Amino acid sequence: MRKMGYKNFWVLLVLLLSGIVLGSFIGDVAQSIPGFSWLNFGQSFGLDSPLVVNLGVIVVTFGLTIRITMASIIGVALALIIYRML
Repeated sequence: MRKMGYKNFWVLLVLLLSGIVLGSFIGDVAQSIPGFSWLNFGQSFGLDSPLVVNLGVIVVTFGLTIRITMASIIGVALALIIYRML
């Protein structure tokens, strides 16, 4: 049996991030195609407007929005399948 080591964690993380990014890209491209527009269906959540902290000398802006689409979910599933085959 293989142990979940330091290297394997980073491989999994890179594969998951790649699946999310490629899935989102495919969803955006498929939005204009009538039969595949469902791939861009999803939900966004996070901060609508960024949080601004003005400290006089430094202004810090915090903001985070996450958008989950059907294509990104498929991309994550494919990344997990590829990781299991490695």
